Amino acid sequence: MKDNRRDNKKNNNEQPPEGLFVGRNAVMELLKSGRTVDRIYIRSEQSEGVLAVIRARAAEKRIPLVETDQRKLDKLADGLVHQGVIAVAAETDYLTVDELLYNVAQKGEKPFFLICDSINDPHNLGALIRSANCAGVNGVIIPKRRAVGVNGTVAKSSAGAVFAMPIARVSNLASAVKTLKDNGVWIWAVEAGGRPYYEQDFNGSCALILGSEGEGVSDILKKESDFIAGIPMYGTVNSLNVSNAGAIVMFEAAKQRNSK
Repeated sequence: MKDNRRDNKKNNNEQPPEGLFVGRNAVMELLKSGRTVDRIYIRSEQSEGVLAVIRARAAEKRIPLVETDQRKLDKLADGLVHQGVIAVAAETDYLTVDELLYNVAQKGEKPFFLICDSINDPHNLGALIRSANCAGVNGVIIPKRRAVGVNGTVAKSSAGAVFAMPIARVSNLASAVKTLKDNGVWIWAVEAGGRPYYEQDFNGSCALILGSEGEGVSDILKKESDFIAGIPMYGTVNSLNVSNAGAIVMFEAAKQRNSK
């Protein structure tokens, strides 16, 4: 589903690198997650409110706290709003598709996955992961190239859901889809023009593919999909933000899967 909100923004690609969590909310969510934190840079002359809590939690967890000044933080943040604190964490523990399948099998559940095809906006990826968590999705699959990975902006936009959601990062989404199909998972591409999402049957093992903001689901993934699920439009605008489209279809699937 095409997202027109950010296509023309100059700073669309300004996002923290993976492992760098910028700002108070992102750092707090990181500390709550239990994930390994290498160090925290914090403005030396500030110790009130949330920053005081961050200092205390860092001390409890024995995380190195680097006192620094505004100039150093500005340089690390590279134009992003840091609010006096930046954390550096160990790389995200991405899983493989086989590991996602194994984890679901161990729980005795039918797989329910979300595949993000070249999502470039970290706010959209974070929102999708948050919705996926709320809808009971078992795991999210993202590509290594031409897409945003998990970073501080994604973590903040997900309200911390990235730390609870199993995420696989793969070099080839088409191969990942084939692996899912070989394991009995039915694939839906969420695209304009498809059969209405509420007429689809999501009760079995399923995976939903959401496409990039500008191009939608790639042709190769549409060809690999078993079904196309569309969202009927009734207004003058003919497209939804990808995170909104994803939430709509994921919760329809969740309703069907939990109705019995």
